[in-house]
Amino acid sequence: MRKISLLRIIAAVGFAFAVEAHACTRVVYLGPEQTVLTGRSMDFSIDIPANLWLFPRGMERHGCVGPNSLTWVSRYGSIAASSWDIATTDGMNEKGLVANLLWLVQSEYPSFDKESGRRGLTIAAWAQYVLDNFATVQEAVDSLRKEEFVVVTDFIPGTDKFTTVHLSISDATGDSAIFEYINGRLVIHHDPAYHVMTNDPKFEDQLAIKKYWETIPGTIFLPGSNRASDRFVRASYYIRAIPQTSDPLIAVAGVFSVIRNVSVPYGISTEGQPHISSTRWRVVADQKRKVYFFENVLTPNVVWVNISDVDFSAGQSVKKLPLDAGQVYAGNALEHFINAEPFEFQGL
Repeated sequence: MRKISLLRIIAAVGFAFAVEAHACTRVVYLGPEQTVLTGRSMDFSIDIPANLWLFPRGMERHGCVGPNSLTWVSRYGSIAASSWDIATTDGMNEKGLVANLLWLVQSEYPSFDKESGRRGLTIAAWAQYVLDNFATVQEAVDSLRKEEFVVVTDFIPGTDKFTTVHLSISDATGDSAIFEYINGRLVIHHDPAYHVMTNDPKFEDQLAIKKYWETIPGTIFLPGSNRASDRFVRASYYIRAIPQTSDPLIAVAGVFSVIRNVSVPYGISTEGQPHISSTRWRVVADQKRKVYFFENVLTPNVVWVNISDVDFSAGQSVKKLPLDAGQVYAGNALEHFINAEPFEFQGL
């Protein structure tokens, strides 16, 4: 096993203090009897309204970055959580593949020419591209490592925030992968053991931090701040410490409890530390039973959709569950979805 340098750990922790990041956390729970769940928090320094969408198979998609855009037709239906109805930031497809976008300040994407060279894909559709095209993590890794297109980013409309994110995916077998663009190059971390991801530092350095904290029993001490490095350590400990069970009620409750533990209280802001951002919403995806749970912190209830009950046949209408104006639902929300035109991904 490669030795982890103490200097590298110190540098990674120091970087986590210094950067301006938007805090999110993602965890994967592996229980008995092929029980697999993925949970995440969406933490952001400004309000980031979300709606839930049901996308059928057979949708014609466009990379939205000009004449050299990537195009494809969706192979799988999916449920997606949008941000401002310009991007898919989270979701699960009908095969149980889950995709999550989290902020990573260190991201640096390849150069892109609108008119020539490799095809381009707006970063707003990166997660949706994966949900549309792949059933497993291995399929996604095998395809994306070919780098047949360029991920293209830009500022979030109406803000001074340049979009820099990394992508995590997990599937119904418990496999997991993280995709990051570092110094213009795609870096892929692929291993079922990669249960947890937060924001900065880059994932390689997160693993170094985790290695250090594994020498300190979590029952004695865990770092308690809202910093990404501390959330990574707590989430890594608790996702293994909670009951390992195939009971769906206990498993979902356990994963939600971990995500709430690493969430940032609503309204929190710290002068001089803009990387600490309030949790806006949370998701838990049960990949064995194909149930997608969503919790908005400003409403009192959790809603869910069993996507096995959804007709994803090609030609079916796109459906939307409006949540961005404080609408309140409780429990199984499938009947409250309405027919809607699909949102347009923000591009160039």
